[in-house]
Amino acid sequence: MAARAKGAGRPKGAGQAKAPATPAQRTKPATPTKPAKPATPTKPAKPATSAKPATPAPPVPPVAPEDSRPAGLLVAASAQVIEAAGLCVAAAFGAVSTAEGKSSQVTSGVGLTVLAVVVAAGVALAAVAVARARPWSRTPTVMTQLFVIIAGIVLLDGQRPEWGVPALALAAACLAGLFTPASLRALNRPPR
Repeated sequence: MAARAKGAGRPKGAGQAKAPATPAQRTKPATPTKPAKPATPTKPAKPATSAKPATPAPPVPPVAPEDSRPAGLLVAASAQVIEAAGLCVAAAFGAVSTAEGKSSQVTSGVGLTVLAVVVAAGVALAAVAVARARPWSRTPTVMTQLFVIIAGIVLLDGQRPEWGVPALALAAACLAGLFTPASLRALNRPPR
């Protein structure tokens, strides 16, 4: 019984010895195989060269993203756009007075009108450059404000406060916006 209990869990024939396999039984039928890929030639290794010390790349100038422009630059650009519009209005008044014959000479009236329009276009161009934080725009903007201050004083002296006071206020606002620390950082050129 013990022998029976011992073999009870095994499948039939598990305890019997198997007959050795014949050579015909040992070989398996051949399965089709893929042909081997031809070996690809490898590139010869490059000879080691003496390592040169890496030179540091030149610093990339910081570009102010559209969203992070300093508010001072936008104030300065806005003041300059208003000054350019004022120059266009002055050019229109000059053209009207020249057409009505109030100018001492027609050629000088036309010349002053054309000059005012050209200067207004230059001031507007500098305003766009200031708004985009272009480093070159600082000097023309400051020079424009100096001329606006002189013109404002002349207008006040000529009993034209309605033109002189706004001109001086715009020049002060533009210079204040241009010389804030954030605006100065945005307009600084990177060191060479």
